[in-house]
Amino acid sequence: MIYSHAPINFVFNKNSDNFFVEEIPLYRFEHTGNWLMLKIRKKDLTTPQMIDILSKKTGIKRNEIGYAGLKDKDGLTIQWISVPRIYRDEINSFEDKKIKILEQDLHRNKLKIGHLKGNKFFVRLKKVLPSDAKRIERVLIDIKKLGIPNFFGYQRFGKEDNIQQAKEIIEGKRFVKNRRLEKFLISAYQSKLFNEWLMERIKLSNLFELSDKELLSLGYEKELIKFIKKQKHPFKLLPGDVMSHYPMGRLFYLENFEDTERFYKKDISPTGLMPGKKAMRARDRAREIEEKYDELLPANGDRRITWIFPEIIDKKYIKDKAWYEFSFILPKGSYATVLIEILKGNINALA
Repeated sequence: MIYSHAPINFVFNKNSDNFFVEEIPLYRFEHTGNWLMLKIRKKDLTTPQMIDILSKKTGIKRNEIGYAGLKDKDGLTIQWISVPRIYRDEINSFEDKKIKILEQDLHRNKLKIGHLKGNKFFVRLKKVLPSDAKRIERVLIDIKKLGIPNFFGYQRFGKEDNIQQAKEIIEGKRFVKNRRLEKFLISAYQSKLFNEWLMERIKLSNLFELSDKELLSLGYEKELIKFIKKQKHPFKLLPGDVMSHYPMGRLFYLENFEDTERFYKKDISPTGLMPGKKAMRARDRAREIEEKYDELLPANGDRRITWIFPEIIDKKYIKDKAWYEFSFILPKGSYATVLIEILKGNINALA
């Protein structure tokens, strides 16, 4: 069963004492050019809030400031931003109690969304008993070996009624003047469908732990049972799945058993549909499940890596404080809070 362990008791407060994230740039800067690259440390601010403060105090227009990814408010975060080089004097005189400029560099291009390789996280869990520390250790070993499902975290969905608003937009019952807000709402709805599809695939993978006889009685063909049961990874691939080189790369269809071995070795990963126009669709048995979540949406679609392989860098239990601390790296677009929920034993709460 995929991460179906009994709940592990610990307390996680997502704040600047217990949660730290540092962006990993996609490329090295060239040390020359018209764009000033700034390594920013911010505390208890969202990325847009940080940009607003920087803009007001320096006179740099918001649309002149580039960034690779949005970082949460809760926690201590480090990320790179870009501003035109002509503002170097204003940057050098900038001061704020929640924002600190750690480094400066130069580059030929402005930073854009997606221009990051991934994120490095530090997490501190509290009120961890020695018995629970051992269980955390065992689950982290599994996570390092097998990876985790790439669910969207709660941050993706915003306010509670956003999904309902998105549904009304899609059905033509609601008109939103703000195009950026409309795009965000529809994106949240796409993410919801992805999460629901991924949960069904996990349940299907767990189902195939039944005996051949039980699976045959449920209507599964002998050939499919054999194909799935031979796979080493607990997340089972289906004929017609759309695969991707990991962590990013070209898309292609799963067509042979050798590709399941490549998935187990972390060379490739399956992808899930973000419904919409122009997106590649699965085939065969994989499509039979996917099409249930493939709604007609007024937006372009995409595919998202379904399964990620976190790199666990460091971990330790501090017994006298009842703390468990660990550091790890996730690819861009993946959520540390999802890993923490899986660790806690709350995988079913993710969709």
